[in-house]
Amino acid sequence: MTNKTTRKSIKPSSNKVRSKKKASSPPAKIDQSVRDHVLYLLKDGGAHVSFAATVADWPLQLVGVRVASFPHTAWMLLEHMRLAQWDILEFSRNRKHVSSAWPEGDWPASEKPQNEKAWTSAIAAFKKDLRTMQQLVSDPRIDLFAKIPWGDGQTVLREALLLADHNAYHLGQLAMLRKSIGV
Repeated sequence: MTNKTTRKSIKPSSNKVRSKKKASSPPAKIDQSVRDHVLYLLKDGGAHVSFAATVADWPLQLVGVRVASFPHTAWMLLEHMRLAQWDILEFSRNRKHVSSAWPEGDWPASEKPQNEKAWTSAIAAFKKDLRTMQQLVSDPRIDLFAKIPWGDGQTVLREALLLADHNAYHLGQLAMLRKSIGV
């Protein structure tokens, strides 16, 4: 990991990444265009399926069901997405964050939630963390192109794109599972 700061600085009382605007920053028009495109991806833009539509009205008795030749249940996919998204978000904004062991730390131990509250809480937490990443990308004080000081070359732009890509992949799996189950 590197602690070298390029265009970022950390306020002494904060763990959040903040930028110091310098001449090397991209022009405002390009910077805003990149932010808009990344936000579009994070908000189910383009060919991506909608998170809300994919998890809506999923009968609780079917969230732990396995389909032949499909390795995961809806609960396993949702909880994996939630855990991985939280990890990416926290790494992006908190120098003290320590990721869990990979890959086992990003997958739930069980095939189904303990109860309906666990399912609905996971959905709510996923949405909240996604909004937080969107806010991070939207914040003009965050230099999307600067290396994250506590990382080893990552940028907030890279982490946001990684998150959008990861979510799209697993949302596609959830959509196929939903179709296979007949939900």
